[in-house]
Amino acid sequence: MRWPADFAGDPSWRRTPEQQRAFEAAIDSADALYGIPDVNPLALARAVRSNPRLSWVHTMAAGGGGQVKAAGLSADELDRVLFTTSAGVHGAPLAEFAVLGVLAGAKSLPRLNRQQRDREWSGRWTMGQVSEQKVLVLGLGGIGRIVVQKLHALGTTVIGTSRNNISVAGVAEVVHLDRLIDVAPTVDAVVNTLPGTSATERLLDGRFFGALRPGASIVNVGRGTVIDEAALIDALRSGQVGFAALDIFETEPLPADSPLWELGNVLVSPHTAALNAAEDRLIAELFAANATRLLDGRSLLNRVNTVEFY
Repeated sequence: MRWPADFAGDPSWRRTPEQQRAFEAAIDSADALYGIPDVNPLALARAVRSNPRLSWVHTMAAGGGGQVKAAGLSADELDRVLFTTSAGVHGAPLAEFAVLGVLAGAKSLPRLNRQQRDREWSGRWTMGQVSEQKVLVLGLGGIGRIVVQKLHALGTTVIGTSRNNISVAGVAEVVHLDRLIDVAPTVDAVVNTLPGTSATERLLDGRFFGALRPGASIVNVGRGTVIDEAALIDALRSGQVGFAALDIFETEPLPADSPLWELGNVLVSPHTAALNAAEDRLIAELFAANATRLLDGRSLLNRVNTVEFY
């Protein structure tokens, strides 16, 4: 491991053939797996098909459903093995990054950075007040609810999205995803916490960005596939989107030729906002709690939806 929660490990390290055989033999004797072997969907598929006694796999990622989907398992295999994720473990650090993004947009961070770089002492201007702003939080799951708590504590008016008719403390209004275009012109910032599914793919597209209040901020701590990056780049260049704080992208690592690297109104974070020193312990505690539930015959926390894979 090169850093906490580096479950893939150093990519230059390889097992010897003897080590690989021993590794696979251990996997093939297990009733449960703590993590996807080598964080590799192909290795997961091999494990499920080689081990008929395997009944539960816990993924280290909050969005582990995408890894399960990529394994290409059959309906029978998905029915035989329970899959759970580490959703919730990363909520607090991701929520802090989301607040950073909202604040940076309100406080003109791109302009401040440019003027400092150019040694320009300009005239004064009025910065946005987060306590007077309205923020749209996409998704009211584990991460979204913590984002709401932190923004609400700053006095922000929060609109949340959900497919269900729910009430969440700190949320002034809950809207369905099919109403995004309606609420877009009313918000100062958008925080995405949604998982990557067929229903959320490129949900934030050119039509959505065009409907936004000019100069609004975009923060992504959900999945990169939720945002149409080409449309976002166009909106950033035109100023329709004033600022974007992005911790996750459609393609990772972010390609060197992506315009996002050089746009002055973008903060690029290399998928590191969730990382914290307690992550390994928190995931282990979640796994232990689920192991207890499994042995007691109770339902498991964070079950992967094997239809939409979130």
